[in-house]
Amino acid sequence: MKLVISRLIAILLLVVPGLAAAYGFLLMKDALFDYFAQLGNVELTTPKFAWLSFAIGFVLFILGVGFIGGWIFFRDRKHNYLSSRFRPKRQRPPGAAGERNGSTAE
Repeated sequence: MKLVISRLIAILLLVVPGLAAAYGFLLMKDALFDYFAQLGNVELTTPKFAWLSFAIGFVLFILGVGFIGGWIFFRDRKHNYLSSRFRPKRQRPPGAAGERNGSTAE
């Protein structure tokens, strides 16, 4: 039972940021759609853009996608699925650098 609860919590940790990212995308889409719909209205002289709604949607989208992307990145790093440029750098032994170039310290 303990394993089931821990897996449920893990799934919720991924679902909540995903829902936040989806809701943020919808807020941005609605703000843009309303603005372009107001441009076509001949009765309005100056259409208003919902900056607050767009900004909140942008923040929610970036936070949600960033959390999920970071989770995938660190999971792949733990399983060693990453490219060599993302792997942590290993320190070389002190004598290995000089011997590789063909020079010797005699």
